[in-house]
Amino acid sequence: MGDACNADRELGGAFMPRFDKQGLLIAIALDSQSKDVLMVAYMDEEALARTRETGLAHFHSRSRGKLWLKGETSGHFLRVEEIRVDCDQDALTLFVKPEGPACHTGARSCFYRKLEGDALVRIEG
Repeated sequence: MGDACNADRELGGAFMPRFDKQGLLIAIALDSQSKDVLMVAYMDEEALARTRETGLAHFHSRSRGKLWLKGETSGHFLRVEEIRVDCDQDALTLFVKPEGPACHTGARSCFYRKLEGDALVRIEG
């Protein structure tokens, strides 16, 4: 039964998200126009359901242990245009239209530095 379920999950057309032991899966937010990675976060069942219902990216805050609507306090929402699911359905890519910076630091993306040797160098102004 496990192999059949895995085959359905990996090759079939049914959405069967595979949450980890903590009830989470990885969600990668990409700018739908530039395809730049904006942020990586986690979703639980509730966050995934709210994202699908509202079209706004919701995540599970591991530090606060609760649902988190991206932009709830900053106003920098991520409007979800498309959700893609990886082969074994334990990770999602969210193609989004950002309404302001995605990073809590004010950077457009959380990935605003690159590693050069042992130093982090800012890659955007």
